[in-house]
Amino acid sequence: MSSAIVLVLLLTFSARPAWAEVFNIVGFGDSLMAGYQLAPGEAFPEKLEAALRDSGSDVTVANAGVSGDTTSGGLSRLDWSVPEGTDLVILELGANDMLRGLSPTTTEKNLDEMLTRLRERDIDVLLVGMYAAPNLGPDYQEAFNAIYPRLAEKHGLPLVPFFLDGVAANASLLLEDGMHPNAKGVDLMVERMLPAVDALVEGEKPEM
Repeated sequence: MSSAIVLVLLLTFSARPAWAEVFNIVGFGDSLMAGYQLAPGEAFPEKLEAALRDSGSDVTVANAGVSGDTTSGGLSRLDWSVPEGTDLVILELGANDMLRGLSPTTTEKNLDEMLTRLRERDIDVLLVGMYAAPNLGPDYQEAFNAIYPRLAEKHGLPLVPFFLDGVAANASLLLEDGMHPNAKGVDLMVERMLPAVDALVEGEKPEM
């Protein structure tokens, strides 16, 4: 079989050409992204990368999570934490703003600025939301929970409403602190987010 025929077959049957560049993802967030108290390889970015590669995608997922980070901290480190050549940022910040009772207005302003900067660099974003704790009161809950849907609509972005969906309040999927996911919890988080990320890697609009 000639090399020309082999090349045609590769183009016909491969979703991505053999010479396609690696798709670079940055998981940008706080301790939930960083993998607080988890063993090496058990954090969300590492497990997401493994799952994407298992599904046939040639990707890297860098872990740019910093435990304790707020949206203000994220904004201050955004430019150097997301290098040139990044194709997609999974933006997960705001939980520590909420836990500290910071103004939802400030949280939204910081996230809005981050999204603007990333879009100016032609970097796609998957926005990951968080829900306010009930003990902060209904007014704070309403104001905080509205941040992520509003920003997703403003910037035309796909939204994962709650990063800990199915994990929060499930003791078997959490560390002893009752706040951070254990390795099994991360597995569920990856499973639930994988279709959306996979679609973005393939250049498609995810079904949310």
